[in-house]
Amino acid sequence: MTRQPAAEDDEITVLTRIAMANAPASGGQETYAEISVAGVAALCDPLGALYLPGPRVLVVSDLHLEKGAAYARRGQMLPPYDTLATLKLLELVIARHDPRLVVSLGDSFHDRRGSAEMAEPFRAMIGTLARGREWIWISGNHDPDGAVNLPGQSADVLHVDGLVFRHEPVAGSAVGEIAGHLHPAATVRRREKSVRRPCFATDGTRMVMPAFGVLTGGMDLSHRIFQPYFDRASLIAHLLGKDRVYSVRYSNLRG
Repeated sequence: MTRQPAAEDDEITVLTRIAMANAPASGGQETYAEISVAGVAALCDPLGALYLPGPRVLVVSDLHLEKGAAYARRGQMLPPYDTLATLKLLELVIARHDPRLVVSLGDSFHDRRGSAEMAEPFRAMIGTLARGREWIWISGNHDPDGAVNLPGQSADVLHVDGLVFRHEPVAGSAVGEIAGHLHPAATVRRREKSVRRPCFATDGTRMVMPAFGVLTGGMDLSHRIFQPYFDRASLIAHLLGKDRVYSVRYSNLRG
C-alpha cells in the first residue's frame, strides 16, 4: 500500500524527515517508547524503526525505494530524492542501534523494477549498511519478487523469538505479529490545532509499523480498515516526533 500525504502535517513530516536524513547524528538524545509485543521487549525509534534489543533485530517497513523513478516511468514527476533520503534515514538508525539483523517488512521497493534498476550508488549504500550483519527482505504487494542483486535474502514470512514478521497483517488473532502495509497515522489535538503523525500501532499483542519511506503518506487509525486487527481498548499509538516518540491511547486520539 502506498499513499500520498493526506494533510499538511504529513507534508511537514516528509520535509522534516528529509532534513533529518541529511543532518549529523544527534548524540543520543532521542527518546524511545519502550514497549513489548507478545512479551518481547522493543523500542519504538522516532525515525520509524522498531528495535528488539534481545535478538538485536532492527525492523523497518514500507521503504518504497525508487518511488520517484517508478512515477517518472509513468510520466508523473516527483522530486527525485526519495531513495537517497530514505537510505540516509536508514543509515542513521542502523548506526544508532548496530543490529545483528535488519528486517525490511515489504514494499521495500515501489514496484517490481525498483531493485533491478536502482542506481549503483544506492546499491553501494545498501551494501555498506548490510556489511557484517544479516538482512531479510520480506516480500510485499509492490515488490512480490523480492530484492534483486542486493545483500541478504528474500522471504515471505520470518519467525524470530516468538514473533512473526510479514508485510500484510492477517485478520483475527495473530499473537506476536509485526506487519506493515497499512501506513498507520494518528491525529491528536494540541492547543486547538490538530496534529497528524505516522505512528506505531499496537495493542500489546501485535503491531502495525509506520511507513519508513520519506514519500509515503498514512492511514488514520480511526479508519475502519484497522478494526480487524486490534483490541481498541488496549490500542496505543506511538507517534513519531522530531526526536522522540509520543505514546497516546487510542481513546485519547481525535476521532
